[in-house]
Amino acid sequence: MNGEPQPAPEPSRAPGPAQSAGRRPMVTRAGMAWTATIAALVLLILLIAFIVQNQDSARVRFFGLDGTISLGIALLIAAVGGGVLVAVAGAVRIIQLRARTRRAPATPRP
Repeated sequence: MNGEPQPAPEPSRAPGPAQSAGRRPMVTRAGMAWTATIAALVLLILLIAFIVQNQDSARVRFFGLDGTISLGIALLIAAVGGGVLVAVAGAVRIIQLRARTRRAPATPRP
């Protein structure tokens, strides 16, 4: 407008994988693994802090066994035991569903 020459606009290029125009970046397996690793490390740090803060001795009795153990460790063992039970129940259910789908007749495709 003031009489000075304007620079020519750069030619537009199609956005490549790194230059998506307003789109979110692709989610990759490596990215998901990295995110899961960071989340696991944060949970591990919180777990270590929990165990360190709960060093009081607790008396534990289990099927005739009797002893004292750190409260934090006792709760960790209980949580891991509960997680194992849930994992076993989930694995049994997955095996049941896979067996059912193998036995089911294939539906004809149109």
